[in-house]
Formats: sequence, C-alpha cells, structure tokens
Amino acid sequence: MSESYVIVGDGIAGSSAAEAIREEAPDVDVTVVTDEGEALYNRILIKEFAKGKLPEAPISIHEEDWYDDRDIDLRLNTLVTDVNPGTHTIETHDGDEISYDKLLVAAGGTPNQLPVENSDAEGVHHFWTFEDARRIREHAEEADTGVVVGAGLLGIDLAAICGGQDVDAKYLMRGNRWWRYALSEEGAEIIHDGLREKGVEPVFESGAGSFETNDDGEVVATIDGNGVRHESEFVGVAIGLDFNVEILQDTGVTIENGVHVDEYMRTEVEDVYAAGDITQFHDTILGERAQNGSWGSAKQQGNLAGRVMLEDAGHDVETEPFRWVSSYSITHFDFPFLSFGFPTLGDDEAERKYSDNEWRRLTFKDGKLIGGVLIGNLAPQSKYKQLIKDEAVVADQKDVLLQDNFDLEDLAIPQEQ
Repeated sequence: MSESYVIVGDGIAGSSAAEAIREEAPDVDVTVVTDEGEALYNRILIKEFAKGKLPEAPISIHEEDWYDDRDIDLRLNTLVTDVNPGTHTIETHDGDEISYDKLLVAAGGTPNQLPVENSDAEGVHHFWTFEDARRIREHAEEADTGVVVGAGLLGIDLAAICGGQDVDAKYLMRGNRWWRYALSEEGAEIIHDGLREKGVEPVFESGAGSFETNDDGEVVATIDGNGVRHESEFVGVAIGLDFNVEILQDTGVTIENGVHVDEYMRTEVEDVYAAGDITQFHDTILGERAQNGSWGSAKQQGNLAGRVMLEDAGHDVETEPFRWVSSYSITHFDFPFLSFGFPTLGDDEAERKYSDNEWRRLTFKDGKLIGGVLIGNLAPQSKYKQLIKDEAVVADQKDVLLQDNFDLEDLAIPQEQ
C-alpha cells in the first residue's frame, strides 16, 4: 500500500503542504479535507470583493480540477470530528474513517462571537471566509447605517467595506485608538483620519453592549458600552479567532491558545503536524513560542510541514527550520500601511512622524529589532526585516533607524552578530 498523507484544511497552509508533498513524492496518496464548500481562494482579496472592487473570478486560486490534475483527493464540505493517533485515523461528520501515515492539521480558526444580547441576530456579520464576504457584500450594498466592532486588522477591513459600500458607519473601539497594542495615539490618528475620509466615524472608549432587533430578528441598532444607541442595519464584528483545535484535544498534543509545534511544524505526537493560524510555533528569531496569522507565514509553514512529513517518512528531502519575518499590509487608504515582525511585543520602542500621512514605529526586545509599523513610506521594510533576521542589537541606534532613508551601512553592528 502507498503511504497516506492526510491534510485537514485547504487554506494556504494546507494547500501548500499538499503541493509540496506531491512535487516531492509523486506516488504517495494525498488527501485534503475541508469543511468549506470551495477550494483554495485568496483570503487577502476577499475584502476587496466585499468592498465591491473585485468580481469573484480573481479570488479563486485553485479550481477543483487543480487537485484532480495532481491526483490529490479533495473532500469539500467535510468536517473532521475526531483524530485517533493510536489507530492513525481521522473521523468525519458523516462517519467516514480515513487512515493516515502522516497527518497535518491546518484547520485555521472560527471568528469569536460577542458575548452580548442578540449577537447572533440577522445582519450581524463575521468576516473570515469567502462565503462570509458574499453575505457581507450583499448586505452592505443595501444598508444605509452600520457599526463595526473590533479595533484590529480584521475590524478595519470591515470598516473599509462599509466605507466602500457607502454605509454610514460607526467604528466602536474599547480603547482610545485603533490597534492600541501596536500604534501610539499619534500614529493611530493617521488611521482615524483615513477612516473619517471614508465616511466611517471612530467612537472611542465604547465597544458594543448589545444589539436591538426588529420583529423579524434583524439587527436595527447597536447599544455601545456607554449606553449610546447607534442605528445599524449592518454590523460587522471582528474580535479575534477561536482556533479549530477541538479534534486534537485528547490526542496528547499540547494546546495553549493554539497547537504547540517545533520549528519544523511537528507536534509532540508522532506523525501529527500542524501549520498556519493554529500554531504556537517555536520562533527561531525570538527564541520563544509565537503565533502569526499572516498569509505568507501560513504558506511557508504549510510548505515546510509537507516537506518535513516526507523527510520523517524516509524520503530524501532537505528541510530547514521555520524562520520567517511576517508582514501585513492595508490598502484601504490613500496612504500605504504595513506592519512587520512582532509590533505588539517587546520591551522598548521608538517612533517618529515625518508628515501628516507618514509615521514609523519600531519595537525592540533585548536590544534587538523584532517588529514595527510603517505608514506612508514602506521603502525601509526590507532593511528592517533583514535586521530582524540577523538578530542585530541595534536599539542603541534608534536615531539612525528612524532616519527617513537610512542605510544598513550607517549602523555600527559588532562583527559577531
């Protein structure tokens, strides 16, 4: 019998793993199981679709025949309910049992629901899948008023969708600024102004307390945390993900707000691997566990996991530990925005404002650059990423790092680094 490689999840992590396995081992069996009803699509572009800026066609990455052409067994609309490492099998919602020699779990997450009254009402949307984007686009095109809850990277996508669809929206934030863990008030104000220009009004120190519905169960208003009522036919909620790790609960895999894996995407359980959003991976740059939901990170993790699975099965495949500096960009405004590395961590920071729409913030840990945020001018990103990869101790040279167009050669870095 041929070796069997089973992958749970057909996001960019799972699909990249399947592709890597097939490229390196043409004769093994590869099965991809997903609870979604369509093959891999571009999760980055679905926000542009929801804004009405793109049709459906460019969003799709793989049609079903892509899998057929590569002899990959794709099982859509299939929910995995159990993993049994003892028998090397997984079980699906309809009772099917699939055997594996190597198993990769790349199941992603499910958006968290607000623990408030009527948070499941008709017209309250979460934004994660292509199907979510279709429902959001259809509703936003009809709505006149809206509210967005969740002051993070997904929340601002929902706010931009409201702006793009001419929904008169309020953006409710619990703190005094957007993404307060990564931006100072000065940097965040650039974002706030950009939101206002799109017709979205930030409401600080608020959050959502409950939702009002009509007799048909449709949301009509949001009561914020201060008791203020906001008309809202459309509501978008983005308050984080609940990672889909239930199937691994009783397997011996360590789960702590995600699945523990090493720098090769291995769990502690033999023949079980994980990749993508759900991983708490060993970051070789930070020297500690980290989590990252970026598209690029998930793609690299999936590719590595597929190759490591083959290597562990005795195939002649070369692998290197996961070492990646992620980035996340926002393209909703007239100015560009990019975060990189780990901008919400660290024990030191530095920032500078260069113009009305240009600002920069860097974060450090133990003297090393570990992340940052760029608004307006993204040109320095490759230099900063290189310093992060090199683990260079540069926190004592903030003035150089914050120069408008600094050069790596301007830094005094000891040779041993």
